[in-house]
Amino acid sequence: MSDECDILVVGGGLAAMSAALTSARLGRSTSILTGGVPGGELLSIEKIEGVPGFPDGIPGYDLCPITQEQADAVGVQFLSATGDAIVANGDRWRVTSAEGDIDARAVIIATGTAIAKLDVPGEERLFGKGVSHCASCDGPLLRNRIAVVVGGGDSAMQEALTLADHVSKVVLLERGDALTGQETYRERILSNPRIEPHFGKVVTEIVGDDGVTHVRVRDVASGSESEIETAAVFAFPGLVPNSDLVRDLLPLDETGRIRVDPALRTPARGICAAGNVRQGSPHRAAAAMGDGAAAAVAADLYLATGEWPLPS
Repeated sequence: MSDECDILVVGGGLAAMSAALTSARLGRSTSILTGGVPGGELLSIEKIEGVPGFPDGIPGYDLCPITQEQADAVGVQFLSATGDAIVANGDRWRVTSAEGDIDARAVIIATGTAIAKLDVPGEERLFGKGVSHCASCDGPLLRNRIAVVVGGGDSAMQEALTLADHVSKVVLLERGDALTGQETYRERILSNPRIEPHFGKVVTEIVGDDGVTHVRVRDVASGSESEIETAAVFAFPGLVPNSDLVRDLLPLDETGRIRVDPALRTPARGICAAGNVRQGSPHRAAAAMGDGAAAAVAADLYLATGEWPLPS
């Protein structure tokens, strides 16, 4: 692969596809390096809520393909390659990949986040054998069994609510003293008879031979340890930004997210950042889509005026 375009989007989630869609609609030749199947981790979400136009929510495996089809229809070039590095190339930027290079006059980084690891014994060894990140995929296989979900944010609560439709009980383990996600999720978690929240608890080990049988848990306050029987563990302790691509190019905040101005511009001329990888992201699907559109507008104005940052 060796190509060039006006605006190159790096990433495959909603922010990236929204940026590519907006860029193409503004008349810019646009390519997107998805790094795999477009949609990213949202493809496994049973119901994305809070997106205008879908009052009952919409599965990620529906919303992401719809967005991809819209972008494809206006001429966005989808490339499955993963960006390895970004380097200056005259007045352009060159993104290198194992499948070749692509030059662009402006670049939008929308690489999102990855689920943080628990970093406990058994997590890697039993992944795919009871350790999972996809309740909609594996929940039906756990009918009438017990499942453990680790975390108290939106992702963890969404998984717990999905699992509750299939399993006999969901044990939700949160190291803090309260759930931290959206109020609508908290209310549903606390009122669901199949979900049993435990606060001040951390998993220290996932145990099993050919499959998960139980987890070892430590009480944060007392230090005492106990075991919980379970057939599966769904771990969502937090999110890690996928910012390694620009770690040596752009300034990052203390969490590893890309620093941007209100127009989502970075200090590097012609490079914007959008979605969960950028500093201050609210981590909402609707916000990611808005971010993508805003970053595309900023990139388009830069190409039209040559100004960076743009005059107020």
